Amino acid sequence: MTKQMNKQALAPSIIPLPQSETDSPARFVFLRDLKFAAQIGLYDSEQGRTQPVIINLTLLVDDPIEPLSDDPANVVCYNKIAKGIGEIIAEGHIKLVETLAERIANLCLAHPMVRKVQVRVEKPEAIEQAAGAGVEIIRVKPMR
Repeated sequence: MTKQMNKQALAPSIIPLPQSETDSPARFVFLRDLKFAAQIGLYDSEQGRTQPVIINLTLLVDDPIEPLSDDPANVVCYNKIAKGIGEIIAEGHIKLVETLAERIANLCLAHPMVRKVQVRVEKPEAIEQAAGAGVEIIRVKPMR
């Protein structure tokens, strides 16, 4: 393989967003710096105790059919999402921030109006020299 072909093979491919994400009305719903005490971590020092986690998420959401109706049934309720995250954390010890992020993404994508979710889970006490460490994922609901 030549060097030019090798560079092309390593170059990231650009994948266009599916039509459903680009051509219909949408909005973003977000939660910023949602804080929980969680039983999370892989190391012995993280077992049997809680530590803070900070969760940020952004949801790409279909616009309601009647956006001016002022009906809470026509929107994604960020309070219900926050409570759902609290319930996930209350289930017990989770080893990996990646696992928590995936569970949160699944919770969000279960709502019929949510098309896409970006979830960031951060442990502010994980590394003494850092303000935080964690993971950020993006998940998209399969097209119907």
